[in-house]
Amino acid sequence: MTSKAWGIYAHIPYCVKKCAYCDFISAAVGTNEAEMEDYAAALRAEILREAPPLRARFGDAATIYIGGGTPTVLPAALLAGIIETIREAAGTPAECTVEANPGTVDEDDLTQLRAAGADRLSLGVQSFDDRLLRVIGRIHTAAEARAAFHAARAAGFRNISIDLMYGLPTQTLADLKHSVAAALALAPEHISVYGLIVEEGTPFAAAEAAGRLALPTEDAAEEMYDWLMRELPAQGFVRYEISNFARAGFESRHNLGYWRNVPYLGVGAGAHGYADGVRWANESDTHAYISGIRADMSVRTPEDAERTRANAMEEYAFLALRTAEGIDEEDFRRTFGAAMDEVYADVIAKYTAQGLLRRSENHVALTEAGMKLGNEVFAAFLLEE
Repeated sequence: MTSKAWGIYAHIPYCVKKCAYCDFISAAVGTNEAEMEDYAAALRAEILREAPPLRARFGDAATIYIGGGTPTVLPAALLAGIIETIREAAGTPAECTVEANPGTVDEDDLTQLRAAGADRLSLGVQSFDDRLLRVIGRIHTAAEARAAFHAARAAGFRNISIDLMYGLPTQTLADLKHSVAAALALAPEHISVYGLIVEEGTPFAAAEAAGRLALPTEDAAEEMYDWLMRELPAQGFVRYEISNFARAGFESRHNLGYWRNVPYLGVGAGAHGYADGVRWANESDTHAYISGIRADMSVRTPEDAERTRANAMEEYAFLALRTAEGIDEEDFRRTFGAAMDEVYADVIAKYTAQGLLRRSENHVALTEAGMKLGNEVFAAFLLEE
C-alpha cells in the first residue's frame, strides 16, 4: 500500500438564508428536518461506499472538511453522525474542519461536534459591522459572531478560523479596520480574507446591472487589500496562500492539499473530487442526489474527459502558485517527467524580471506584487497545444 495524503470534502447544501453575493450550491431550507435527515443518510451511504477503496490504497485520510452552504444548519446530532461515519470509513484524520455560521450554533451544538472528532472550526463572520452584515444578507450580528467564537472556545476548539470580506457595497477602509480589529481581539488561529466578486446569477449581480450596487471604487478596494496585506502579517499572521493567513502551525491542512494536487474524495450534492488525475462533480440537485444514492447508482460526472497533459500542467501551476511556497520544481518533474524550464522557462524569466515571480530553493513562487496580480501571472502559464 502506498502512503499518500488524501482528504475528504463533504458538502452540506443548506442555509438559513442565501446571501446576496453567494453562487455556491445551496438553498434556504427553514426547518425541513425530514429532508435533512434523508440527505444525511444518503451522505453517510456515499461515504461508506466511496471512502474505503481510497483508504485501502492510500491509508487513513489526512483531512476532513465539512463545507456548504452552512453545515451547522443541520441538527448537531446529524452533523456529528456524518463526521463519525467519515472517521469509521476513512480513519482518524490529522485535521477535521467544520464550517459554521454565527446564528446557527451554540455551545451544546459545538460540544457535540467536538466530541465527534471535529477539531477545527471555520466561522463565516465576513464583517463585524451590523450595517454591512445587513447589506450582504447575513443572518447574524457582530455580537452573535463574538458569541459563536466564545462558544467554540468553551466547547474545546483550539483551532478557529474567521472569514472576513472586503470590497463590500458601501464599505470603507475604516469599516474594514474595525472588523479586523474585532477579529484580532478574539485571538483566532487563522484568518481568511476575500475580496467581493459579483457572481453571475446572484442578487448582487442583478443590483449591479440595475445600477443599485454601491461598490467601492477600484482604488478604494485596492487600498483595503494593501492595508490587509500589511496589517495581518504585522499582527503575527503569516500569509501562506493568496487569501489565507495563519499563526505558525495553524495553516489549513485540507486546503493545502487542494493546492498541492493531493487526491480528495468529494461527497454530497454538488461536491467535487479528484483522484488519479481525474476530476468529477456530483449531481447538484439534492433530491436527484438522494435518489441516486438510494438506488446505489453513481452520482458523478467527469469534469475533464478531454483533459490533456498540458491541461494538467497548467492546473498544477495555477494551484501551486496560490501558495507562498509556490511550485516545487522536483515534484513537477516527478509528476510530469519534465523540468520546469523545459515547459515554462520563458514565462518564469519574464515575470521574474518584472518582479512578479521569485525563484529560490527549487521553488517558483509569486512575490507579494505577483499575488496582487495573480490572474495575470496565471494566464501566462496557459500552454498552447
